[in-house]
This record gives sequence, C-alpha cells and structure tokens, in this order.
Amino acid sequence: MNKKLFFIIPCMSVIISYAQDTTKYLSSEPPENKKMKHEETEYYSPVPPVVTPGDHFGNAPSDAIILFDGANLDQWRSVNDTTKPAGWTVADGIFTVNKKTGNIETKQRFTDYQLHIEWRIPENITGKDQARGNSGVFLASSGTGDAGYELQVLDCYNNQTYVDGQTGSIYKQSVPLANACKKPGEWQAYDIVWTAPRFNNDGTVKSPARVTAFHNGVLIQNNFKLKGQTLYIGHPYYKSHGASPIKLQAHGDPSEPISYRNIWIRPL
Repeated sequence: MNKKLFFIIPCMSVIISYAQDTTKYLSSEPPENKKMKHEETEYYSPVPPVVTPGDHFGNAPSDAIILFDGANLDQWRSVNDTTKPAGWTVADGIFTVNKKTGNIETKQRFTDYQLHIEWRIPENITGKDQARGNSGVFLASSGTGDAGYELQVLDCYNNQTYVDGQTGSIYKQSVPLANACKKPGEWQAYDIVWTAPRFNNDGTVKSPARVTAFHNGVLIQNNFKLKGQTLYIGHPYYKSHGASPIKLQAHGDPSEPISYRNIWIRPL
C-alpha cells in the first residue's frame, strides 16, 4: 500500500507597521490665523536645560564668502528700500543695530549653506521677556518686515520668556535643545546649517526647510523640519520662493541695540 505523505506548512501572516510622518506643511495661510492671538502660539514648558558653553570663535575657512569683515557693510542693504545701503553703525570692527533704519539683508541670495555669525548683547541691557536685546537671524528673507524663517537672538542668560521664543529657538516652532547663553557683554556665536525648502510647480511644498544650529558650540537645533515661515500670530505656513537673502532684524523693543561681527557663509 502506497502511503502519501502530506506536509502541512502553517501560513504565517506578517503584519508590518510603518511609521509615517503625519506632519502637514501648509502652502497657504490657515483661515483661523486671522482670529488668533499671539499668546495662542506661545508656551512656557518644558524649559531647556542651562548649559555652560565654551569658546567658539575662529577665522573663516578659505572657501567662505565674507559677509562682514569689520570694515563696512558693503555686502548688505536696507530691507525697507533695497536700493539703499544698510544703515547700521560700523565702528571698531563691529556693527550695531540701528532700529530707526529697520532690518538689513544680504545683497546676495543663497539656497543651502553653512553660516557663522557672532553677536553680543549690551552689557548694560535693560528690559525683560522679549524686550531684552531682541533681534533675529532670518535664514531666508522673503520680503519686507519680518517675513522669512527666524532663528531668535535674545538675552536669556537670566531672562524668562516663552520657550518657543527664547534664544536659539526657531521662533514659535522649535524650542532649543539647551540654553547656552553667555552673560550680556560677552560675544556669542551661531553656527548654522540651512537647507532651503523646495516647491512644486503649483507652489505646494516638495520638501520642507531644515536647520541644524549650534550656539556657542552647543547643539540647539538638530535637523529640525520647519513648518513654514515665522509668524508672530497664527500657525506657520509656506509661500513658494527660491534663493533668498539672509536678514538681520532691527526689533522694535526699547532695549539697547545689539551688535554683530565676523559673519561668513559657505554655500552648499
């Protein structure tokens, strides 16, 4: 008698779970922005840990474009009137914000880059919260006023404010990983790697902007994907653009103006 052997092989059902990025990048202004208050996009916890930074200064690499060498602001212009030169004060190898003349921006436009910029809060700074040495580095300027993507400059050495607006924040989007502020009167440095956003032909977002930043040598932003341009009120959203200038902010708060020096950039 011939016996037939049957082998039963269990069928295994394998379920694979894929992590998905559900972040939505808006390519037009959300309608609710018109009804919002600025407090609705400010929060105060968790507070980033305080880190004592080391020194982080140095000469520009050989392939860098020098945006300020201590002599003049020839690489910069007024934002309010791009036909006019930057109206900030240059003296003793540094330049200081002139709040009456408004923001300034680079004459050159950039896409992806590495940026080094040094800044100093006045030793005699007064004020508190956001009115204490307020300025900002706009990593891609997209028009007059404060349009663009802001890395916040502020005195947060012993100054509390909303954490998504403190020193080193991507303003109202990303809290810094640490508070690496030095005392007012001491020079500080940002080292920034910026990847500009890309857009489809219809203006929708193909890939969002990304930023990695160090404050005085301490990592404060780690490849953060921006949700859109900086807004004081409302939710961020994108507007299609290409290569853009870098902008420095002349904030309207009443505190003493801050100073900058040693600015260079390496297009990537």
